Amino acid sequence: MTADYKVHGDVAVITMNNPPVNGLGMATRQGIAGGLEKALADPAVKAIVLTGAGKAFSGGADIKEFGSPKAIAEPNLLSLILAVEASTKPVVAAIHSVCMGGGLELSLGCHYRIAAPGTNVALPEVKLGLIPGAGGTMRLPRVLGVETALNMIVSGEPVKSELLAQQPGQKLFDKMAASAESLMDEALALARSVTDKRPLPRVRDLPSKHPMGDAYFQFARNMVKGMAKNFPAPVKCVDAVEASTKKKFDDGMAYEREIFMNLMLTPESRALRHLFMAERAASKIPDVPEDTPKRAIKAVGVIGAGTMGGGISMNFLNAGIPVTILEMKQEALDRGVATIRKNYEAQVKKGKLKQDKYDQRMALLKTTLDYKDLAQCDLVIEAVFEEMGVKQKVFETLDSVMKPGAILATNTSTLDVNKIASFTKRPQDVVGMHFFSPANVMKLLEVVRGEKTAKDVLATVMALGKQIKKTAVVSGVCDGFIGNRMIEQYSRQAGFLLDEGATPQQVDKAIEKFGFAMGPFRMGDLAGNDIGWAIRKRRAQERPNMLYSRTADKLCELGRFGQKTGAGWYDYKEGKRDAIPSKLVEDMVAEHRKSLGVEPRKISDEEIVQRLVFALVNEGARIVEEGIASRASDIDMVYITGYGFPIHRGGPMLYADQVGLFNVMQAMKRFQKNPRDDAKFWEPAPLIQRLVAEGKTFS
Repeated sequence: MTADYKVHGDVAVITMNNPPVNGLGMATRQGIAGGLEKALADPAVKAIVLTGAGKAFSGGADIKEFGSPKAIAEPNLLSLILAVEASTKPVVAAIHSVCMGGGLELSLGCHYRIAAPGTNVALPEVKLGLIPGAGGTMRLPRVLGVETALNMIVSGEPVKSELLAQQPGQKLFDKMAASAESLMDEALALARSVTDKRPLPRVRDLPSKHPMGDAYFQFARNMVKGMAKNFPAPVKCVDAVEASTKKKFDDGMAYEREIFMNLMLTPESRALRHLFMAERAASKIPDVPEDTPKRAIKAVGVIGAGTMGGGISMNFLNAGIPVTILEMKQEALDRGVATIRKNYEAQVKKGKLKQDKYDQRMALLKTTLDYKDLAQCDLVIEAVFEEMGVKQKVFETLDSVMKPGAILATNTSTLDVNKIASFTKRPQDVVGMHFFSPANVMKLLEVVRGEKTAKDVLATVMALGKQIKKTAVVSGVCDGFIGNRMIEQYSRQAGFLLDEGATPQQVDKAIEKFGFAMGPFRMGDLAGNDIGWAIRKRRAQERPNMLYSRTADKLCELGRFGQKTGAGWYDYKEGKRDAIPSKLVEDMVAEHRKSLGVEPRKISDEEIVQRLVFALVNEGARIVEEGIASRASDIDMVYITGYGFPIHRGGPMLYADQVGLFNVMQAMKRFQKNPRDDAKFWEPAPLIQRLVAEGKTFS
């Protein structure tokens, strides 16, 4: 059983014991129910205290059981809460550290609640595309008032116990404990003081009402709709809380349950639950045990003070890790440091960063023109020009100056990490750390594992990723790793669509309507079209037979590199980022079509979306097949956190599962017949063919 039972004189204490957060899995629920039965059957026991061991009261549902029969096996959470509420002896919840989701709902079924200061209290179900499903929308408004409760339920954000205790008229906590240490003594005292109180107070008997009822809920609905356009759950939270004010308690409970079950089946909730699990899975590397010893990272060196180098440095400064930036020239260093200052000052101005924090971070930054000043760093990351000769010089120098055991990382986005490692006598210490631009903002960190990268290096870098608040995903070595290898196929399709009759704004609009943050042509203009041009020139030598549309090269030959030159696929006005359709580009594309002898055709938005997204899926399947990514969900994490793929669709691989892999394969076979496309590319990946034959999915 994952709940302990102990009697202290005339009070029984039931302690949930299911680390790390006392998730309410089947065994824990059975343990609580068993303890309750024992206490009720023992005439010496006059009251019961329910608490959690370790670092939590309870964090709610046990994610390990999500979606399995165990999650709803009896006693399910609703039955357990009813049993607690119906207890003939008073039940006191002794709440500390974390009280969230089902844990908070369970405490609301108790007759009394005492909380330690500093407890994080929340109903975070909305973050998984759900509403609270065990009475949260019915009971929380009764103890905190409708508005406070609705704000908590719609945002899913935690609130500190002492803040809630100060709410006028609150009935959530009967008492605040003086400290976490005294909580149990005070809970036992509270339990003893109420042994003779009858009838026992129940949250369900309290009123739930709002003085401006209809007007308030209408206002709340409008606000929520504006903020959560792709997600149904937040509006349903409003419906459920409104029901707490209009329906009898049990009818309200039934209504909450119905909404909860319906939301479980929505693609949006499936997407959010998938990403929740995918983020946890990404940090696990199949052949690197979790207890692998890690190297201490107390000082970091960064080579290059450009946009990437500066952004990378900020991540470590934010985490309180000292950074030394190296450049070849003093002016470059000064420029880089000035940009870091400017970024921080913008945050201070907006009130997002306190002045003293800014001062602390800048104090951790040193600059140098001499490699010897990096010798004692535990990790050094190079962010220099994307050219193998340049990288070779850097790594040969690092090899000669860095202390033994230092980790040497490259921020390359496409070059061969094994080759880079071969420039050193310590390839086991070399790893790819591919940050995404702007590096101080983007969540994704691709950790590239070379053939010889040591396991403790991988474990260290993955843990460090968490410390600097990145989503770290491991990739094997191949051209472009996971993200850029896939985006190349997506961009090729965008080019073919232009050749066949689409305009840049039609392609961008279609994919943005699907939910992408920006379409491929606006993205090219933002990143700089010259970057792709350089890669294509390199490709022309490595893979001369690769098909792609020539329009992007023609654009670059005109010097239209994007926002930085004021013109790319679109025109831009000085100091503005608005993309204005360009007559010149339209004429250039039409001229190119003519030279190919192509009669433009009308292309539907559906075809645009399918060709762009299924190109990602097919290449993604090949990446999993080759073992470059450990699992399909890692690819979804890369695309959600690094490439603006719509969160409500859960990433390209989950989206393909939701459409149905059979349907995806049929579409690919249709695209194979298009004479202007790359038939070889559209051959469905062996993994897709196998999954369809076996009736399985990626996830």
